[in-house]
Amino acid sequence: LGVPLLASVDRLPCYACPVPSVRGAPEQIRSVREPLGRKRQATRSRQPQPTLKLYKLNPFGADTECSMLGINCKQPNRTMAITAALALSVLYILYTFNACLLSSINRTLKQVPTVGGATVTTMERPAAVATQLPQVRILGSIVRIVPLTDEGAGTGGTNTTDGSPKYRFLRQQGLRPSRHLPDALIIGVKKSGTRALLEFIRLHPDVRAAGCEVHFFDRHYGKGLAWYRHHMPPTIEGQLTMEKTPSYFITRDAPRRVRHMNPATRLLVVVRDPVTRAISDYTQARSKKRDMKRFEELAFTNGSAGGVVDTSWGPVRIGVYAKYLERWLEAFPLAQLLFVSGERLIADPAVEIGRVQDFLGLKRVVTEKHFYFNSTKGFPCLLKSEERSSPHCLGKTKGRNHPRIDPAAIDRLREFYRPFNQKFYQLTGINFGWP
Repeated sequence: LGVPLLASVDRLPCYACPVPSVRGAPEQIRSVREPLGRKRQATRSRQPQPTLKLYKLNPFGADTECSMLGINCKQPNRTMAITAALALSVLYILYTFNACLLSSINRTLKQVPTVGGATVTTMERPAAVATQLPQVRILGSIVRIVPLTDEGAGTGGTNTTDGSPKYRFLRQQGLRPSRHLPDALIIGVKKSGTRALLEFIRLHPDVRAAGCEVHFFDRHYGKGLAWYRHHMPPTIEGQLTMEKTPSYFITRDAPRRVRHMNPATRLLVVVRDPVTRAISDYTQARSKKRDMKRFEELAFTNGSAGGVVDTSWGPVRIGVYAKYLERWLEAFPLAQLLFVSGERLIADPAVEIGRVQDFLGLKRVVTEKHFYFNSTKGFPCLLKSEERSSPHCLGKTKGRNHPRIDPAAIDRLREFYRPFNQKFYQLTGINFGWP
């Protein structure tokens, strides 16, 4: 029994070596060795003692020397080392594959910031999301939930500019516009080109203007600034809020009220020849009232050009610009007022709008490429506007034909306005060249 056991020691694999040494072997094993003859002992004395060096099943090379029956066995286990290397290679391949898979999934799933600050993961199905949530706006592959309410929503009023393409663009960008008091006002003068100025400057992307005349500082001042703010268009940071009401220029308390709202308010005044302005004012009123008296009957006390000019009649009274400008200069420095020529605004709108953009601190975006001249109306028209992307003119009333006025009445009015015009030139520092 012992001979085959001893003979097989040289062929034992290292993992089969028993851990106990000869010193710790049981008594039965020692008894097997003792009966061996002298020949066997002599043979062993002549032959070198075989030794085997063992390595534990450890891929990192930590070896353990084992001995059995006085024989050291220590041999590198190449098979297990190769197996460990293959296992590590497989693990690396699996890790790389999983990383690529996770990256692909991450491109499909998007992190959505909500109003509360939490994040929600959603599949990239923008059409379905927009159907379920009307207030979800999509910008590229990012979905933002945008509340479109503001502090004035509870007052019950609406602003027609909320549906303009510019405002829809802001909502699509995921921005949160809010309403502010105006930074600039077009305060006058009536029938001098205030509507044209407003429409032209609204082409600028950094300008947002109320769509209608609010009449806050002359009719609705008692309703308070909160009411006024609600009637302003929503804007974002960097945009300028504007409003146009031509009657502010002739309202006695308007300068003080505007200064109380904001002493830094910038004021734009559109003026034209007071005689042609009065005729235009009369033409507009006559279009609404067919049985209106002739111009000469209203402009002069005796109803003819030979009489005294009737300054109690509105169209004539408004043309005394110097009288009203003095009130505004008591509340604001001249540097905060810009005077726009109504005649040049029609003849060369790009030049006047360039001055307005400089005055408001805006980049010159609106240029001659935005205008074309309508030879039928004799009035500049827009190639595009805030509400429309197609070319159009301002309205049917722009460029309307004036009634025939007695030339003697026109000469008499020019004589009347001449000293007031000179005073206005001195106050503004601009010679408008009116006859």
